[in-house]
Amino acid sequence: MLHHSNIAAGDSVPNILRQWLQPWRSCFTAPSWEHVLVLVMGALLVPGKRTISACLRMTGRIDARNFASYHQILNRVRWKEQCAAQPLLGAVIDKLVPAAPIVIGRDDTIERRWGCRISARGIYRDPARSSQGHFVKASGLRWLCFMVLTPVPWARLAKALSVLTLLAPSERSDHRCGRRRKLLTDWARQGALQLCRWLPGRRVIFVGDSSSAVHELAHTITPCATLISRPRLDASLFVPP
Repeated sequence: MLHHSNIAAGDSVPNILRQWLQPWRSCFTAPSWEHVLVLVMGALLVPGKRTISACLRMTGRIDARNFASYHQILNRVRWKEQCAAQPLLGAVIDKLVPAAPIVIGRDDTIERRWGCRISARGIYRDPARSSQGHFVKASGLRWLCFMVLTPVPWARLAKALSVLTLLAPSERSDHRCGRRRKLLTDWARQGALQLCRWLPGRRVIFVGDSSSAVHELAHTITPCATLISRPRLDASLFVPP
């Protein structure tokens, strides 16, 4: 257990936290790893939003001279997200889904952001505030999340535990950077195949909304996993799949 009194005084990271996070040690350099430990420690203790400033304030480092170094862990991202996602997936599966079929939910979300330096942001339809007759725009980053859906013993209900999150840049960002345009279904196909490669010999079931009801996505996923999604309203179901 982490004691707030010791952390507020600026003590080092507890050894038990270092042991818990040891599988991710190879993903970071030595200086970055110490910053990551502090941020995780602060995220476990801080109430409310888990911002960088809030995590440092909770750990007694709000006046640290290397304050910007903690922000650079996320805004520079010189480490690979896939390297950190694989041990996270393994830890969740080993503890909560050791034998049963693995159910993975897929959904996209918009992180509302403004600013000329956020190059990957775009203008999207806000699903929370829009309706069938009212269209609301939202500016921000579009993230595609893959979550293991599993009952948590101490919570008495199923939880969606995020194990892999991919950034889907906007079309304008791809054009500006000279990248080939990748649709949201392309990112979904890439993420699903990556998870299947990390789970050899296990039965995997992907669950998604109507945006997953795409022929290209289904034909790619179904040879190695099961895909469950809500069909389109104009889907032709008279032909056997």
